[in-house]
Amino acid sequence: MRHRKGGFKLGRNTSHRRALLRNLVTSIILNDKATRPIVEKMITLGKNGSVHARRQALAYLMGPESVDRLFNTVAPRYATRPGGYSRIVRTGVRKGDASEMAFIELLDAEQELSEKAAKREENRAKRREELQKQLDERGPGEDSDPSASAA
Repeated sequence: MRHRKGGFKLGRNTSHRRALLRNLVTSIILNDKATRPIVEKMITLGKNGSVHARRQALAYLMGPESVDRLFNTVAPRYATRPGGYSRIVRTGVRKGDASEMAFIELLDAEQELSEKAAKREENRAKRREELQKQLDERGPGEDSDPSASAA
């Protein structure tokens, strides 16, 4: 009988399941999109900030850049929050095999993403203004395509 045997099998053997979860946790820390209990444990390690916690995170995560991002960017974002760092949004079923699909993301990541989008929009507006100035300086009588006048 399988009473009180915790954990998710995910249809994989032990080593494959561990590798899958490690990759998911690493990708959510790098890209802000993973498996809830393990990610929350990693963020708690990041909030601790000790050398021992950093070594524990490095032993689990797949690269030093993910550990740096965890301790420098992600953990300070949740310094005052006691838990519940991630959100799972179900998106329905996949058309091909009717498998349930979901987005798993860190909370408050929208703030950082919206700041990046605002910077992008400012840069686009500057470029538009510069192009408009260049067009205004040419004047209405000048041809925009120099090769057309030569032909």
